[in-house]
Amino acid sequence: MNERNLTWHGGLVGAAEREALLGHRAATLWLTGLSGSGKSTIARALEARLVARGVAAYVLDGDNVRMGLNSDLGFGVGHREENIRRIGEVAKLMVDAGLVVITAFISPFREDRARARRLLPEGRFLVVHVATPLEECERRDPKGLYARARRGELRDMTGLDSPYEPPERPELVVGHDGAEVTACVEQILTELEARGIVGRG
Repeated sequence: MNERNLTWHGGLVGAAEREALLGHRAATLWLTGLSGSGKSTIARALEARLVARGVAAYVLDGDNVRMGLNSDLGFGVGHREENIRRIGEVAKLMVDAGLVVITAFISPFREDRARARRLLPEGRFLVVHVATPLEECERRDPKGLYARARRGELRDMTGLDSPYEPPERPELVVGHDGAEVTACVEQILTELEARGIVGRG
């Protein structure tokens, strides 16, 4: 389809009105890290804490999205890039709706994360690096992926035969010192409060 034939249709309700209705600012928290780093666990715990405080929050989880929206994609470099491109666009729409979006994706490439950041206004996209070391992720191996990759049954495993490019200037780093999930969530909440995205609990 030729993009020159497309026109963005704005509504009669803007972001400011939605934020006033919901009582908090909208933003995307982009959790990135290796498989097994704890991204999904932290994201779900954070979502629960935010919702308990009256914040309209929603998790976009890597596995869940690949079971539906991105079920046509594989795990090669090109498909991984497209996976993250689509997620960035979905997050953009959800932020426009006034939500706090929490994404939990390996998203191994810096340029893919930068592209997602460029979709949102300044201050509305926060990279949270769940910086659990490879050795610990492989020890946990909750899905058995590292073991399969070591046996040669799985290719393009991030951290082994496919690169992971850590964020160079993330807004926040959690999990690197073996911190408990609760401590990681508290750290993120403190950052959100400091930035005025959510009120102080």
